[in-house]
Amino acid sequence: MMPSDRHPEAGAAETDDAVFARLLTARHSCRAFTSDPVPRVTIEAILATAQKTASWNNTQPWQVIVTGGAATERFRALMVAAAQAGEPVQSDLPFPREYRGVYLDRRRACGFQLYDAVGVQRGDRQAYARQSLRNYQLFDAPHVAIVTSDEALGPYGAVDCGAYVTNFMTAAQSLGVATIAQAALAVHADKIRAHFSISPDRQVVCGISFGFADQAAPANQYRTTRAGLGEVVQWLED
Repeated sequence: MMPSDRHPEAGAAETDDAVFARLLTARHSCRAFTSDPVPRVTIEAILATAQKTASWNNTQPWQVIVTGGAATERFRALMVAAAQAGEPVQSDLPFPREYRGVYLDRRRACGFQLYDAVGVQRGDRQAYARQSLRNYQLFDAPHVAIVTSDEALGPYGAVDCGAYVTNFMTAAQSLGVATIAQAALAVHADKIRAHFSISPDRQVVCGISFGFADQAAPANQYRTTRAGLGEVVQWLED
């Protein structure tokens, strides 16, 4: 019997592997939040767990700015204004040169699922734009975490920050807090740096909007799929 096939008997505690699998399966990119703030003690617990993330030579390159209350509202207004102004991309990390093959297929499938969920008709450019703006409205989340890396550590620092982001979101899931990692915010890295007085030797990796999910919102009613192991794993044993 594989570990994932084990089920605890009535009254028995879940095994660690079952808990971990359940959290990863339950976590999703939340695209509609309530306005209720997350208690500070809960946010600190998420951060303390994420801080255990493994990193290259234990460099722990991430630094995090967490907003709440009026600070979130000021940042939200900044991002919406930047998006509506149509200003050029000023990201610290290069965005994908192109999506092709299966990666393009997956990206399209994800987008169509979202549009279908929120009632956006294919080809409706105005509706596309309104939905895109939701990214910069932080999907109404009461909090955002801005994750930055040390520029001198290059791609490996960013990779380590990616692991941190995953652990942050999984830790949040374990405490009933919804999240969405947002590379879209990093498009305006220059404005983020100026707004938060971030040192020029720090690279903006992404933002994580978080709070409590609006369970009734259409945008939260679908789930993306994952490729099977046969699509991503090559076994070599001989």
